[in-house]
Amino acid sequence: MKAFDLPLQNILTSALPADPITDNYRRQVEQAVYSFVSPTPCSKASLVAYADELAAELGLDFTADQLQAWADVLSGNSIQAGWKPYALCYGGHQFGHWAGQLGDGRAINLGEYRSPAGIVTLQLKGAGPTPYSRSADGLAVLRSSIREFLCSEAVSFLGIPTTRALSVVQTGDQVLRDMMYDGNAAYEPGAVVCRVAPSFLRFGNFEILAARQDHVTLQLLADFTLRQYFPHLGEPGKEAYLQMLAEIADKTLDMVVHWLRVGFVHGVMNTDNMSVLGLTIDYGPYGWLEAYDEDWTPNTTDKEGKRYAFGQQANICLWNLWKLANALYPLIGETEGLQAILSDFPLKYKKNYLAMMRSKLGLTTSQDDDVFQIRRLLDLMERDRIDYTLFFRTLSQINASNNGSQTWEILIKETSYLGAEILAPKLQDWHSWLEWYTERLQAEGSIDEERTLAMNAVNPRFILRNYMVQLAIEAAEKGDYSKVESLYQLSKTPYKVQDGDDAWIVKSPDWAFEKPGCSMLSCSS
Repeated sequence: MKAFDLPLQNILTSALPADPITDNYRRQVEQAVYSFVSPTPCSKASLVAYADELAAELGLDFTADQLQAWADVLSGNSIQAGWKPYALCYGGHQFGHWAGQLGDGRAINLGEYRSPAGIVTLQLKGAGPTPYSRSADGLAVLRSSIREFLCSEAVSFLGIPTTRALSVVQTGDQVLRDMMYDGNAAYEPGAVVCRVAPSFLRFGNFEILAARQDHVTLQLLADFTLRQYFPHLGEPGKEAYLQMLAEIADKTLDMVVHWLRVGFVHGVMNTDNMSVLGLTIDYGPYGWLEAYDEDWTPNTTDKEGKRYAFGQQANICLWNLWKLANALYPLIGETEGLQAILSDFPLKYKKNYLAMMRSKLGLTTSQDDDVFQIRRLLDLMERDRIDYTLFFRTLSQINASNNGSQTWEILIKETSYLGAEILAPKLQDWHSWLEWYTERLQAEGSIDEERTLAMNAVNPRFILRNYMVQLAIEAAEKGDYSKVESLYQLSKTPYKVQDGDDAWIVKSPDWAFEKPGCSMLSCSS
């Protein structure tokens, strides 16, 4: 499909009530699911990067003669006849507190596209203000757009449910941002990222309608969601709504267990950032574990409270699901069914988390002391600042029949961020755990080659560490997009060895723990 002939449909806007006001000014929008709004034209659209594999999946023609046409479309400069762009209305609990109306403040949905891979919505982030922009300008900068583009695709290639990113387009305009919220605002190059997903509906879309007691629109939205994304559950009604919540809970559980598997920290798990399809959505102050630390969060806003820290993410998913359940309550009218579904979440989580951790360790059986030994390992990793990704990848090389202390010490020293002198007296604890581990492997009859393959299929060799993205951003801001492309290509096969990738398969450098954009990030984009 060529850029100048993209047949977008208007599935959501044809089925759900619109904001009757068409003027684009900031306001409270009631008795509506969305507002019609057009992107703001930019000065000079130029393509920074695009996801070639996603484009191929969608059947989109990104050949050389189409690149400028796509830049115009994916910046919002070229709106074709029949398209009805819109911004969604939603609310949300932010850091545990009800924030009222939020909405797509800098995201504009172009419409739905019936691709070879299924129906998807194309959304432009940073294409100008909407009625939900509040005091903001609705724009985004190159820095945040590159981060979202690279991480969306990296997370997808890791096998985690996520929204996707098709492109980054530089706008030719300058955007004023205070990156660290410290009073040092500066102009940065503007950009637009095109996000792709089957749906961008969030928990907050339901919450805002329930909070306003707009039960008519709430039911219309629930029925649309059920028929469009959960049609196998049958016609709308109490039982179908309950089953829809159960499936959303299962999808959310699957997503967060995947996050924990690869050491991903979302950073801002407000209910307006929770997808009803269990997709990782809204890549703002995200991060990846370096040294294992369950209390680590990349979000400067959450630095003190650590509400959305790595080890809290499953608990927050459940908390957010309760808010969605409360929003659906007016359509169901009783609490028993809702409580039964969400009371199962902790039990399912424990089971799925243990299964995931066993797979990371290459274990094929279940034993009574698994919880204790996994906890023991994670405590050691946290105490000795062990790199989460490198440790599990290197652990796959352990020989089950060789209790060689020298090999074990190399494993710990090469993956720890502590100095050798500090680490030395701690090694005996590791010897004890590794003795248990190899004895367990022997008891299972583990075959080294088979176990290595299985472990390497779930423990990535490459993750998109923040410092890597920061290097690509700094180059891109100087007009060099080659590092963006290199990291995108590396992200495609995160579980395999690639030629020339050794430079990236290392612990993060010391400077990355202090540099803005590498360790701590804000929501500023």
